Amino acid sequence: MTDDRLSTTSNLGTAGDDVYAGLMAAHEGLSDDASARLNVRLVLLLMNHIGDRAVIEAAIAAARTEPVSDRRCTH
Repeated sequence: MTDDRLSTTSNLGTAGDDVYAGLMAAHEGLSDDASARLNVRLVLLLMNHIGDRAVIEAAIAAARTEPVSDRRCTH
């Protein structure tokens, strides 16, 4: 599934590295189980914020088919 409204390029500009570092810091000291629960809560919060089923489904499909290491992200 594709959706032209799904942006797969960086929208964070120069803040991208800081946002990523904040995400990593949120996981520091957590067990694998607690870290997974944090990820689930974050995903649910962001899905609710997006609020568009088609965009969310396109993001899920992209996440399943496109390894993160293959993505080109520029800040």
